[in-house]
Parts: sequence; C-alpha cells; structure tokens
Amino acid sequence: MPSRARRRTTTSVVAALALSATFAATAPSAVAAPSKAEPVSLFPSNSLTVPDRAQLTGLRVNLPAEGCGPAVTCGLVERLDQLDGFDLDPRIAIRFSKPVDPVQAAQQVTVQAARGGWRTGVDRVVYDQATSTLYAHPAEQLAPGTTYTLKVQGGPATKAAQDTFTTLSATDGLQDLQRQIDVGGRALSAVGIRPGLKVDGVFPVGKSSGTAVAYQADAGPVDPAPAAVPTDQLPAGSRVVFGSYLAPNWLRPDVTIRQTPTRDLGPLPVSAARLPFVAVLPPGSAPADGWPTAVFGHGFTASNTSVFLAATVNAASGVATIGTDVVGHGFGPGSTWQVTSNGTTTTLPAYGRGVDQDDPDTAIGSTEGSSATGAAAAASSRDALRQTAADIMTLVRSLGGSDVDGNGTADLSGKGVTYFGQSFGGIYGTMLTGADPKIARSVLNVPGGPVTEIARLSPSFRGLTAQSLAAAGLLNGSTDPARPYFTEQLPLRGEGPVTATVPGALAIQDYLAKSTWLTRPGSPETFAPLIEPERVLVQVAYGDRTVPNPTSYTLVDAGDLWSRTSLYRNDRTAQRGANPHSFLLDLGGFPGQAIQGQTQVAAFLKAGQVIDPDGAGPVWEVPIADPATLLRLNF
Repeated sequence: MPSRARRRTTTSVVAALALSATFAATAPSAVAAPSKAEPVSLFPSNSLTVPDRAQLTGLRVNLPAEGCGPAVTCGLVERLDQLDGFDLDPRIAIRFSKPVDPVQAAQQVTVQAARGGWRTGVDRVVYDQATSTLYAHPAEQLAPGTTYTLKVQGGPATKAAQDTFTTLSATDGLQDLQRQIDVGGRALSAVGIRPGLKVDGVFPVGKSSGTAVAYQADAGPVDPAPAAVPTDQLPAGSRVVFGSYLAPNWLRPDVTIRQTPTRDLGPLPVSAARLPFVAVLPPGSAPADGWPTAVFGHGFTASNTSVFLAATVNAASGVATIGTDVVGHGFGPGSTWQVTSNGTTTTLPAYGRGVDQDDPDTAIGSTEGSSATGAAAAASSRDALRQTAADIMTLVRSLGGSDVDGNGTADLSGKGVTYFGQSFGGIYGTMLTGADPKIARSVLNVPGGPVTEIARLSPSFRGLTAQSLAAAGLLNGSTDPARPYFTEQLPLRGEGPVTATVPGALAIQDYLAKSTWLTRPGSPETFAPLIEPERVLVQVAYGDRTVPNPTSYTLVDAGDLWSRTSLYRNDRTAQRGANPHSFLLDLGGFPGQAIQGQTQVAAFLKAGQVIDPDGAGPVWEVPIADPATLLRLNF
C-alpha cells in the first residue's frame, strides 16, 4: 500500500463515518428471513482474469463477452479486457440467495489488503430488491497493482464469504511516457527531437506598453473575428514571448494511445508534434540562471491565451509564466496571433491543436480533438490528458536557461520548475505532478476527479454523459437531443443507501462504473497519492458548479492532501450567486478574490509558502476547516 494510505487521519474517512450514521434512517429494510442469506457471487473477482506474464500484476481482465449488450457496451468490455486488473474504486456487487437488509449487509462488507492489515468499509450503497444484490464502492480509493480480499462477514442474517481481486496498474501508462522522455531520451530520439524552444516573437506588454494582442481562431471555413487578449493587467515592463517546441506524440488519429502490456516501457511515440508556447516575462533583468519559471495549465475550452491572465501576480512577483495548449484546444492549426506594437501588426503562427472530428461538419470547435472517437469513444479524454501531461514534461525539459528574447542571457530557468493549473489544468496538473518528479511544486486550482463523475454531477457537462448513454442505448429519460436527461439513482459519498426503483438506473450505474474503470489511468485522483504534500497546494471553490465539490473531495482524499487544501468560500462574498469555478482568472467578475487567489499561488510557487489571502477574514479557509463540507454539492 502507498504510504499515504497508511498515514490517513480520521478526516480521510469522513464519508464512511457519515454513511454509518445515516444508514438507519434511509433505505427500507427487506422482510426478515428465518435462515441466513448466502452470498452467491462477489465482484470484482480474480476468477474473471487470466494469467498474463507480460503484465505487472501477472493477470489480465477476462470479462465474459456474452450478453454484454449494445455494440458500444461490448466495445467497452473489449477494452477492459486489455487491462491488468480491476478499478481503484470498483463497483462492488454482492448477490445474495434471498433478500437482505441493505443497512445490515453493507456493514458486513470490507475490503482488505491481501498483504498487510489495511482495510476499509463501503459506501455509496445501492440495493436491487429484484435480484437481492447489494452494490457499493470502497469508502477509500484503493492502491494500483495491489491484491485485495473482498469480505462479507457472517452476521445475524447473512453467511460469510470472501474473494480476492487485483487492481490495475493505473499509473503505469503515464509513468511509462515520463520514463521514455527521461531515460536516454528514448521518446525524443525515436522521433528525432532535440529539446529546446523556437522563438517567433518578443513584445513589450503591460500598462502603457502600447501593444495589443489578438487571437485569430482557425474555426474552419468561416473564422470568427480576432479575439482581443487582455494585457493591461500585467505590470509595466513585462514582455511576452511567442514560439513553439517539438514534443513526442503518442496519440493515434482516434485520440487514443496504444495499450501495451504493463511490464514493458509503453508504446513508442508515433510522431513529433510542434506545439505552441506563450511566456510572460517579469519586468527588469532576469537573474543569472533565468527567471524562476512556472508552467500554467489552462482550462477546458480555453487555450494558452489564458497565460496572460494567469501571469498577473506572478509577473509582479518575479516569476515567469509559460504555457501551451491542451490536445484538441486552440482551434485549428491555421490559428494565428496578431500583435500590434509601435503601429505595426505582426502575424505569428499559434499552432492550434484542434481538429475537425465530426465530418462532414467542417467547423472546428474549441475542444474538438480532445476526446476519443469511433469505437474507442468510451476512452473519452483519458489519453488526451495523458498526452497533455507528457507535453508539459517535454516543455519543462526544453527550458534549461533559454535565451528567449535574444539578448544573450538566460531568461527562463530550467531549475526548480513549478506548475499551476486551473480547472482542466488542475486535473492534468495532478497527473503531471504525481508522475513527474521534475515539477518542484504545484498549485492545483479547482480540480476534481474522476473525470466521469465531474461530467455526471456538473450541470455544465451532464448533457455529455446523457449523450454517451444515448449512444449506448441506456438513456432512461428524455431522448430529445436538445435536452436529454437520465436518472441513475447513485448516492453521493457519505449518503445513506438507495433502493433502486427507476427502470434502467442499474444499467446506467454499471456503464458509468465501467467507463470510469477504463479511463482511470488518465484521471487525476489516480495520481494524487504519488504527490508528497509539501509539493502541492490545492484550491477548491465552495459550491463549484463546473467541477462539483464531491469530486474535489475524491481527489484530495485519495492523496490525503487535506492539510494542503485551501477553500475559497464564494458564499461569503458579494458574488455568492455566481458560479465560483473561474474565480482565479476572472479579474472582472471576481476582482478581489482573483488577485487574492493568484497571490496565494505566487507565494507558494516562488518560495513554498502557504498564505491565507484574507488573513483572519472569512472568505478563505487555509487549510480547509471541515473536509466534510466538500461531500455535498453546495449549489
């Protein structure tokens, strides 16, 4: 077991305690039976695997293909059968020979490490009366590549039973990419890459600079007007650098990375990609080794234009900020920068990473190309996120005292590079920080996981989950493409048991659980246990409607990062009615709180200091006062 699991405090099991306190008041009890109910089947189980010496676990999943359902669901099962173990948060299923009381039965279930005494109970319990089946999840995230015993303790109404299962090597894929980049530069040499930055232009920005920056998106046959990029919030004397760098690309046209046995070093990259970068340099002369450099990771639907806003406080604090585009973002490859300085307009390539995936539609959307397509659609953004994390690893290794303004001295230091990311940037930033030891420190702003749960719980993304269910033939609500909806009857962590009553809800639960299992290697909570607490600061926004609080709880709890979690209480500000998700970069909508948040970011990136932005004020809790606050949606 990881050391994080061994040193958990009582705050890390809030959900389990809350569940036991609410059991008695929720789900109805089944009719008592005179004889004990016997567990007929348990899932997960290593009986559903086959030996495979090419895998780190020595096993490979072998789910039955018969009766797998529609083609989409069967395709999902086919991909799960390539993995070397079960999910880190498996949907436990225990079928009994006769009806049971879900309250009592759930209290008899434990998951215990086969080697060692670590164990946990279950929560998020659902009971199916028709089949006498109890569904649940472990109260705590399990470790990858580890064998566990699933136990049903004998009780007044149930007989004892147990089985073993092994979790997949969920972190291995991204760690393979990191090793390929570092171990002899295998990934770089495979596609002829020499690390370094190519500079296209350097311009003064900030107050009174006289420079105007605009982004011309390549959106297909009809491009929008150039969008102005704010720069006046930067301190006078700042400079912006536009350019590119080469990075190994492992993505295939369907936005997946080839699955290989986990015992090898992963697939070789399929090509080299020229990726954009934008860097904002602080005013004045750089130190001898170059400015301390922080990489910024932008959010979903955004692009590296966000670097200008993210650098606001960093630039005033003597920290350079650099960023690139996420896979599928920045619109098409024909996108450009238009920079007007001293009366002259210069057009520079922006190297947009969007592609047209929905032929014959020739428009390129703001995120088009960031999710798997075709038969691999169930993989969703898993591999785009892994590729993006690897892109930043290459960017970090391309800094190395770079002279980006041509004055003959280093401008960007490659030593002690830090990272901060907002939203999607907090998500792949968690993966990056966990997998890459070269990231000295990270600030993860409004992250959450797993990605599938963000989509299910967020009003902003729930429609995407509905579309996936419709494609799988599982939508049990409206099939109107404009307003699809579904009912899954899944309780939140810490809530009492639910008895399934809605037709199709259990099938949706099963599909969502399998989708989460498949995408776990590209989901942030998987990598949170790899992050030493002193390397990270997590910023969560109370009542976040885009990345809901329960998903932030999952990520923080997985890494036991509660002592490093700062809670922004938007409900205690004049903006209490607004969605606080974008507070860090929204200088207009959250003017005071944005600067406070960025000041906290800059202090941690520069010197590892964790400050309370409003001191004794009520808006910031540093660290979070009560982790259980995040168990609820709060909106």
